[in-house]
Amino acid sequence: MSDLTLELEGIEKFYNRGKPSEVKVLRGASLRLKAGEVVALVAPSGAGKSTFLHIAGLLDVADSGMVRHAGRDMSSEPDRVRTETRREDVGFIYQFHHLLPEFSALENIVIPQLANGKSEAEAKARAMDLLARVGVAGRADHRPAALSGGEQQRVAFCRALANAPRLLLADEPTGNLDPATSDQVFAALMDLVRDTGLSALIATHNLELAARMDRIVRLEQGVIV
Repeated sequence: MSDLTLELEGIEKFYNRGKPSEVKVLRGASLRLKAGEVVALVAPSGAGKSTFLHIAGLLDVADSGMVRHAGRDMSSEPDRVRTETRREDVGFIYQFHHLLPEFSALENIVIPQLANGKSEAEAKARAMDLLARVGVAGRADHRPAALSGGEQQRVAFCRALANAPRLLLADEPTGNLDPATSDQVFAALMDLVRDTGLSALIATHNLELAARMDRIVRLEQGVIV
């Protein structure tokens, strides 16, 4: 197996292709992410970082270029294979937590595991372990509305890692939080990532947070620099 968790080569992405309003968002962007490496992706709003993350996580398809997961070229794989890879190997975190409001913190982490074939007992044990690691095990039975913003995002982290992915993709994961809470929640995320040994690509505007990762890359004019 490749020692690279993720490889993107020459990624191009257009919107309204062939029309007068055509926009070329990505212009040959390339990135390699090693196993266990945590990389900050820094870019201004509208630069295409969310598009880049979606292509990396197989939620979107590039117009040209290659995407490899653990050495396997996913660019021409059928939707079924891409979906299986995304479900089993990739975890996503967004700026807003997107927790299911009618379910408890514990249930939000159990549900994706059940969908992936785990038994209820296994799923609950995994969920409680993750909640304990980020310091919110005591809030397991609370629904999202009863949790603080920082607690909600910690639960979202746990949900993203519930199925033990190889790769974590995060898009401004602390962007909705105040500076003090952001720092605490980010520290919890980094501890969780380091403990589990997965690779992570984390988009952020916060240069102080970016500096705490293994390296920083920038998306400028559609390319990674």
